[in-house]
Amino acid sequence: MMAGIPAVNRTFYRQLRFSVGDPAAWVEVPTDQGPQSTLILRDIEMARAKRNARADHVACPADLAPPSGLSGDRETATAQAAAELLRRSGVSQVVTDRTLPYIFAHFAMQAGVEVVYDDQWGVAERRAKDAEEIELLREAQAVTEQAMEMACRRVARATAGADGVLIADGEPLTSDRLRSEINVFLMQRGYANPASIIASGPQGADCHDHGHGPLRTNEPVIVDIFPCNQATLYNGDCTRTVVHGEISPRLQAMHDAVVAAKAAAIAATRAGVTGEEVHQATSAAIREAGYSMGLPPADSPPSYCGMTHGTGHGIGLDVHEPPLLDRGGPVLVEGDALTIEPGLYCAEVGGVRVEDMVIVTRDGCINLNQLPEGLDWK
Repeated sequence: MMAGIPAVNRTFYRQLRFSVGDPAAWVEVPTDQGPQSTLILRDIEMARAKRNARADHVACPADLAPPSGLSGDRETATAQAAAELLRRSGVSQVVTDRTLPYIFAHFAMQAGVEVVYDDQWGVAERRAKDAEEIELLREAQAVTEQAMEMACRRVARATAGADGVLIADGEPLTSDRLRSEINVFLMQRGYANPASIIASGPQGADCHDHGHGPLRTNEPVIVDIFPCNQATLYNGDCTRTVVHGEISPRLQAMHDAVVAAKAAAIAATRAGVTGEEVHQATSAAIREAGYSMGLPPADSPPSYCGMTHGTGHGIGLDVHEPPLLDRGGPVLVEGDALTIEPGLYCAEVGGVRVEDMVIVTRDGCINLNQLPEGLDWK
C-alpha cells in the first residue's frame, strides 16, 4: 500500500505516473490471476485516473465504504476505504513505504491488518531511473542550461561602474534582480524555480548563501539553478561560476582544481562503486591541488580554502534524492541520476562551484551537460 497526495508525494507519483492534488491510496492484493492493484481517489478524478494512472482498477471511497460508514473528511474517508479493501480481500498483512501517512496505517490496523515497513520500497525504484525518466531529466537539464547561459552571459556582458558595481540596462545588476530574471525565463518555459543561488564574492564562501545585493566586477559569482518541470515534475540542477572582469591567478587556480575534481569524480562513477568512493576521488583531487577538505576550524584565517560539502546527490522527482556522494554513500546502481558538484570556498576570495548531472551506467556514466565550465562567459 502507498498513499498520500501524489502531487506532493513524489514516491507515490512515480508509482502511479499520475498526479492529483487530493488524498489517494494504491493497494495491491494477491488474486488467483496474480497481483491486482486498485487506486482509490476522489470520484471526480476517476475518469482521468482510468485513462492515465498505472493501476488495474480505479475506485472512489464510496465504492469501498466500511459498515460503519465514511467520514466527511476526504483524507479520513480515503484511509477508511483503503482499510476496507484490505479487509474485503482477506489481507492480514500489508507492506508499505516510508512516505505512508499514519492515518492509513491507523485504519488498516483498526481493520486487523498488520502494517509492515519496507525501508527500501520506493527508494530503490526511484534511484534506478528508466528510459522515460532519463529523457525527462535530459530535457530538464537542457532547459536549466539555457537559463544558466542566459544568467552567466548577463553577468559577463554587463558594464562596471566606477565603484565596481555591475550595470545592466542602466540599472545595478543585483543577485535579486538576476534571480528574478532567471525565474521569468524558466516560468515562460513551464518550470517552477526555487530561489536560485546567485552569490557574489565573499557571499559565495558560504556554499548555501543564496546571495543578495549588487554583483561586482573581478569577483566570482556562483550561479546554481535547480528548477522543476511543472508538467513532468522532474528537476534540473546545474552550477557554474562566472567572473566579470579580471580573473586573478588565485581564483583561476581554485577553478582549475574544482574542474579537475569534477573530472576525477565523473571518472570514478559507475555502477557497483560506492558514493563514498566517488567522494574520495573528489577529495584526492582537491588535496592534490593543495586545498583542504571540510569546514574551516574555528581558529582558521580568512585565507583558508577548502571544500566544505559532499560531492553530490541523487536527483529526479526531487532535487535531493538518495544516494549521497559523501562519507557513507551507498553502492551506486545502474540508472542512478547524480549531481557531481565539487567546490572551493574562501572568505577572502569567495567560492567556485561547477556542477553537472550524470546518469550511472554499468561501465561509467553519461553526462547530461553541454555547457562550458570556464569562468569567462563573454
